[in-house]
Amino acid sequence: MKKIIELKNITKSFDGEQPVLKNINLDIYDNEFLTLLGPSGCGKTTLLRLIGGFEAPDEGDVIFLGERINNMPPHKRNVNTVFQKYALFPHLNVFENVAFPLREKKLPKDEIETRVREMLSLVALNGFEKRSVTRLSGGQQQRVAIARALVAHPRVLLLDEPLGALDLKLRKDMQVELKKIQKQTGITFIFVTHDQEEALSMSDTVVVMSEGKIHQIGTPVDIYNEPVNAFVADFIGESNILDGVMLSDYKVRFSGQVFECLDKGFGKNEPVDVVVRPEDVDIVPLEQGQLTGVVTSVTFMGVHYEIIVDVSGFKWMIQTTDFVDVDETIGIQLEPDAIHIMKKSEYSDLYGDYSSFSNELDELSDAEAEEDEA
Repeated sequence: MKKIIELKNITKSFDGEQPVLKNINLDIYDNEFLTLLGPSGCGKTTLLRLIGGFEAPDEGDVIFLGERINNMPPHKRNVNTVFQKYALFPHLNVFENVAFPLREKKLPKDEIETRVREMLSLVALNGFEKRSVTRLSGGQQQRVAIARALVAHPRVLLLDEPLGALDLKLRKDMQVELKKIQKQTGITFIFVTHDQEEALSMSDTVVVMSEGKIHQIGTPVDIYNEPVNAFVADFIGESNILDGVMLSDYKVRFSGQVFECLDKGFGKNEPVDVVVRPEDVDIVPLEQGQLTGVVTSVTFMGVHYEIIVDVSGFKWMIQTTDFVDVDETIGIQLEPDAIHIMKKSEYSDLYGDYSSFSNELDELSDAEAEEDEA
């Protein structure tokens, strides 16, 4: 694929404070759906604004199709942006909102008519041309904003938390729509979100960020199955993260037992972080268990049960369709491909035990993150 954007050694701070971005290097390709994913304050929106021309880097270069564009103003870049607040013109109808960028360029009337109708068809708003944007639903307003951003045929579309204001069902519908629009147009989409599910379901490439740094770049499958450190493992879905020792290639000890795994290349007796996803844990009869533990809580999630199990003082999360009861003692079995080994990092020992886990706390933290991003 052709490389469209190169970010080289980008550093950015505001008012002389600690850098918001620290030595960022990233390549973005033609016809790619790339998502910048991370918690509030990690620098992902600042990175998006640098690409769009709304900020300039303190150090490093923004390269667009081989040209350095650090100081090029936004209107001269072949890039458009859809913000969380759609910034539609309330005094203009749907057609005129979408046509606005073309009228600013003084394009012929027939061409404007053709291109606006093409865009409204693309975002499934045929017949809405004369509708006031103030009479549209949130999802319809977002479609107008996307059509307006695409009508000038940019090479890159930037999307800054565009689904944050929508309710859950509409957000899921729009995830599908955005991916479909990106494939139909062939335009590179750069999407910012703190929502892991959005990133995994929509993206060709996910860039996981925290504290102004990129931790990992990869496909959704790679990011989920092969996290590079405890931060990524914890941020992308649920993870049991335990202290372990790599005894040799394909053999690791944790929780007082030795397990076969698929990892190699670590030092003999090297301390490591061990990741086991909750859905990869098998509940078996006690006599068949490699580990045993006592169930401390059970939550019905609709498709599966989410249970917390105390194994020698460490609280595991298990996601299973098998019902078990609180205070029941169960056996746990792990296949080699359920175990992923990571190098120790500054994030080791910060994540992975579910002693204080509750769905209510998760929901509260999600709500706080959405407030911070708003």
